Amino acid sequence: MNRLARIAVVVIASAALPAALLQAEAVPPASSGPSATAPYTVVETGRSYSRLQDAVDAIGDAHGTIRFASMRFADCAVQSKGDVTYQAVVPGQSILDGVTCEDKAALVLRGRSAHVDGMVFANIHVGDKNGAGIRLEHGNLTVTQSWFRDSEQGLLTGDDSLGTIIIDKSTFSRLGTCEGSGCAHSIYVGNYGTLTVTRTRFEAGTGGHYLKSRASGIAVADCSFDDSAGRGTNYMIDLADGATGRIVGNWFVQGRDKENYSAFIAVAAEHRNHTSQGLLVEANDARFAPGIDRKSAFVADWSGDPVKLGANALGPGLVRYEKR
Repeated sequence: MNRLARIAVVVIASAALPAALLQAEAVPPASSGPSATAPYTVVETGRSYSRLQDAVDAIGDAHGTIRFASMRFADCAVQSKGDVTYQAVVPGQSILDGVTCEDKAALVLRGRSAHVDGMVFANIHVGDKNGAGIRLEHGNLTVTQSWFRDSEQGLLTGDDSLGTIIIDKSTFSRLGTCEGSGCAHSIYVGNYGTLTVTRTRFEAGTGGHYLKSRASGIAVADCSFDDSAGRGTNYMIDLADGATGRIVGNWFVQGRDKENYSAFIAVAAEHRNHTSQGLLVEANDARFAPGIDRKSAFVADWSGDPVKLGANALGPGLVRYEKR
């Protein structure tokens, strides 16, 4: 499958999501403890729970998988240890909707590792405007075939310089805000070891950047950044502290309603905490939405390091590279 076909698949998957959400059922009961009919099932033991926190606590410091029924949940959980997989029985039909733990996120993760598969995170808002579907404070994280929408942030992390984050085949819609003391973003990764984002769609941002990362290593490949319906947005990719790695095979469209339209990709705009030597940017397609006539840099670079720019398809008005 060629790159444009892969993007079309992601777009179609994103467009199909509302139909799946219409099949969501009522929220689970508030009672706790194991039950044969409760909506959270720990696969390894076969026991089910009415509260997500009880299921997480049942796994404890071990490895375990929690399967979610197809419904809408007014629930959240904190994982403090162990290796936990959060898995929807049917991708797109298990929705953590509007409830946060510790006034942070639907899932607050600080165990050894977590894997999120097929989940939906929606309508997450908190007082400091940093409400996220997932708040990762420590450990490794893998997200596959999941949706983040209509919240202040999709994924927000702390710092773990040895940690890895992998996001694949997911969608981030209508996220971000600059109404708080700082800006929230669709994805905001702190000082992590590596961040890898593949086959993922970003669309219709409502403020901030689509992908902001302070990780030392970065890979963004075969993704789409559709800002045509964005409101008050900034960069598509902001490598705020610099990074090495690759940005390859992506599709970018910048919309009209921008807080900052001066660049699509920013390298080391805030600090030079990581080297950007050898960062590869190639085989991307970037342009403005129809009817927009302006100038912008495809890559704006504050790092002072030799960044590698290969062949990229750029629309009218786009400058290939600017040293800033």
